Amino acid sequence: MSEPSFRVLHVVNSLGIGGTQKVMQQFVTNLNQERFKPFVFSFRDGERGKQLREQNILTYIGSDLLSVLLKLQPHIVHVHRAGWPDPNLLKPMKLAQTPIVVETNVFGRHDPSPSASIIDATLFVSHFCLDRYSQLVGFKATAPRYRALYNPVDVDRLMANTPEEKDYARPIVGRISRVDPGKWSRLGLEFLPFIVRDFPDFRYHVIGGIPEAHAYVKEHNLQDNVIFLPPVSHDEELASFMGELSLLAHANDTGESFGLVIAEAMACALPVITHPCEGLKDNAQLELVDHGETGLIAKTAEEYANAIKYLLNNPDEAQRMGLNGQQKARRLYRTQNIVSDLESIYDELLKQKGIRT
Repeated sequence: MSEPSFRVLHVVNSLGIGGTQKVMQQFVTNLNQERFKPFVFSFRDGERGKQLREQNILTYIGSDLLSVLLKLQPHIVHVHRAGWPDPNLLKPMKLAQTPIVVETNVFGRHDPSPSASIIDATLFVSHFCLDRYSQLVGFKATAPRYRALYNPVDVDRLMANTPEEKDYARPIVGRISRVDPGKWSRLGLEFLPFIVRDFPDFRYHVIGGIPEAHAYVKEHNLQDNVIFLPPVSHDEELASFMGELSLLAHANDTGESFGLVIAEAMACALPVITHPCEGLKDNAQLELVDHGETGLIAKTAEEYANAIKYLLNNPDEAQRMGLNGQQKARRLYRTQNIVSDLESIYDELLKQKGIRT
C-alpha cells in the first residue's frame, strides 16, 4: 500500500477523557488513512493519548508545537479549541507557514486577535453555535469559511453494545458528566425529592458526582436512591451504563455547545430530559432534544420531576422517544458520515490552495 497523500496534525490542549478530546479521537482514528495520515499534538498527555497510541496514532506531547510543525510539515493542521484568543496554538502555525489551518470552534467564541487570520475554515459543533456567532460578530457567518459540523458519535458501536430489549418502566435514571461544577445544575438534584415521594424504589445512577451532589444526597437522606459511579473512558463501558437506564437526565446551567452525552444517550435509544438556558448561554441541548419527540424539556425542578414521572408511567411513549432519538443520531451524528464530511472539507481546502502530492 502506498503512503497516504496528505499529513494532518490534530492539535488539542490536553488528552484527558473530556468530550473535546473524544471528538478529536473519533476524527483521527476514522480518517481514510489511504489519503490522510493523522498525527496528534497536545500540551498534556492523558487517557485519550494512551488510547490513540494503542490505535497506532503517533502522538507528540510537550510545549514545543513549532518544532513538531517544522518536523512533520503537515499539509493540514486541525485545531480543537474554545474559540477565544489562544496564541500558544496559532502563532506557531504562522511561523511554520502551515498551508491549511482548520479549527473546530467548540464553544462558538470569537477570536479577534491577529493570529486568528491564519485560520482557513471554522467548524462549529452545532447550528446554534454558528447562529450565535453570527449574532456576536454582526455578520452572517457562511460557508466555505464558516460551517456547522456536528460532533461525531460512534452510533454503530453504542447500538451494538446496548440491549435490544429495554424496560422503559424501570425506575432507573442516569446522568453523566465530568466531575466539574460547571457541568452541573441544581435542577439535576432538586427534582429528586419530588420523584422519591412517588417512586420509593427510584434509582439515580450518577457519573461525575461533585461534592455538592454528595452533600445534597446526604442532607436529604437519599443515599438509598442515588448511586455515584466512577468515570468511563470507552464506549463499551458507556453503553453498559446507558443500558441500565430508562432515560437520561441532563442538567447543566452552562448549557451545551453540542451535548455529546445527549447524542450518545440518543444512540442508545434513551429519551432525554433537559432544560433551556437563558440569554446567550449555550443552548444546543435544545437542538438535539426535540420536545415530545426525542425527549422532554423542563424549566423547574417540579416540571423536571413530572417529566421523569410521565416517561416512567408511560413506557410506550418513552420507547417511542428513545427510538426517535436513535434514528436522529444515526442520521445526523454517525461518525462515518461526519468524518466523510470533514474529508470533503479538507479536499476543498487542498484544491483551493492548489496543494497536490
